[in-house]
Amino acid sequence: MCSADPITTPVRRCELAQVKGSEGIFDQLQGSFSSKLSLPQICENFIKAAYDPRIAGIYLQIEPLNCGWGKVEEIRRHIVNFKKSGKFIIGYVPICREKEYYLACACGELYIPPSAYIGLYGLQVQAAFLGGVLEKVGIEPQIQRIGKYKSAGDQLTRKSMSKENCEMLTALLDNIYGNWLDTISSTQGKKHEDIAKLLDEGIYRVERLKDEGWITNISYDDEVVSKLKERLGQNKEKNLLTVDYRKYSRVRKWTLGLTGGKDQIAIIRASGSISRIRGRFSLPGSGVIGEQFIEKIRNLRESKKYKAVILRIDSPGGDALASDLMWREIRLLAESKPVIASMADVAASGGYYMAMAAGVIVAESLTLTGSIGVVTGKFSLKNLYERIGFNKETISRGKYAELDDEQRPFRPDEEELFAKLARNAYKQFRDKAAFSRSMTVDQMEAVAQGRVWTGKDAASRGLVDAIGGLSRAVAIAKQKANIPQDSKVTLVEVTKNQPSFAEVVGGLGSSLLGLDGAMRDIWHEFSSFEGIKARMDGIILEGIECSPFEDSILALLKDYLSSF
Repeated sequence: MCSADPITTPVRRCELAQVKGSEGIFDQLQGSFSSKLSLPQICENFIKAAYDPRIAGIYLQIEPLNCGWGKVEEIRRHIVNFKKSGKFIIGYVPICREKEYYLACACGELYIPPSAYIGLYGLQVQAAFLGGVLEKVGIEPQIQRIGKYKSAGDQLTRKSMSKENCEMLTALLDNIYGNWLDTISSTQGKKHEDIAKLLDEGIYRVERLKDEGWITNISYDDEVVSKLKERLGQNKEKNLLTVDYRKYSRVRKWTLGLTGGKDQIAIIRASGSISRIRGRFSLPGSGVIGEQFIEKIRNLRESKKYKAVILRIDSPGGDALASDLMWREIRLLAESKPVIASMADVAASGGYYMAMAAGVIVAESLTLTGSIGVVTGKFSLKNLYERIGFNKETISRGKYAELDDEQRPFRPDEEELFAKLARNAYKQFRDKAAFSRSMTVDQMEAVAQGRVWTGKDAASRGLVDAIGGLSRAVAIAKQKANIPQDSKVTLVEVTKNQPSFAEVVGGLGSSLLGLDGAMRDIWHEFSSFEGIKARMDGIILEGIECSPFEDSILALLKDYLSSF
């Protein structure tokens, strides 16, 4: 953020969102000791910068974006709104792929270095399968998935993509690619066919992007800084004074006159995988813990100071029992005051289960949502045990006492019972979704079946009420709470991420007892594994939904462990 006080303070530059691909952008507020980037703080910085008289403009340096399209859309909207202040915003992108360009081109003025990596080749979607791998090592997954599009079970049992999975992924890809073309076309004033042609020809020369008007110029970072110094009359200064993202995040809104009104709206955030209770290896802020979330919901229901509640969801789902218990508490809360669900990158399966309890659901156009289905099962390790010479003997009482025994496959009667359990869980999910969305069971069945939708498609099918970000949810909350739209409100965050011990000591947030991020996630999934999962499939969406551990076998393990 470039800041200028014409009397006392030199111009400053802030690298507002210098996003590192290994970190990602999180939907939770982060503590002072955390090194993680926070979407709420990024968006608030844009708002503050627009009103801050010390701020002349923003220099936005964009590294590879490790987040979904929902968060990218939210940030892009704030870039566009910031430009309405009359201040400038300059983008700088050393690694330029579709997602980075989608965000950067909103700046209007865009620079890339001559040695930049250009990756504008189009979008792809992938689904990986472990069926052949497990077969070779002697592991037999016995999966019950309900919903023909619920492909999480396919990943463990199949060796190739099913027709239904292909249909769903193709529709998602077409939606995201179409939106990308539409946005770039309207921003750059280019025809769809010309943009598609450029991608298909394979861009590798930076000069071509400049020649065809995709960027403003080819410049190194120091050259852009020199241009800023010249523009702002700072040529005599040795350095362009800067205020970075983290330092500016500590500036309070009230110091800029951005105070809220007397009416308060609570924001409660649900980010990550859903578990009923905290596991032994779970880290603070590593997911949605049902028992803790329910306590916060009950406190909100009992409180008289909040006029409405915004439920902000960024979750692919998880434990079905926890999802249902939270659904119940959110429904009770909605009986006492307006509850608006606001979806970020993903609110699918258990994430949608929570959202459908709200009175109104708001999603971004490219939020991944729906996935109303369940998957459950067990691994039979009989063949593996035989190969390695391992033996375990069991004494039991009761016909189905060994239902979850991994030493052998299901008996026919056990398999039948297991199927009934899964079908019953699906029926509860689907019927409650129909009830929550005021649809018949048949209407809901047509859009359920475990299918993932983009927010735009979900809205046209009655699963979502409105398209937009958090600001749209706030506007709807004000309307439902009978607060005039021109009245200011105070937004109160009731879920703040607590830093881990490692973050407090070193500000690193990337290590704990020698475990890296990927292994920590796998341990978390092991510790929270129980019961039926209402979780979105662990598909790898290259160019659509980047895996934080891309091109790593640990990413595959995490996907399949968390999807089971």
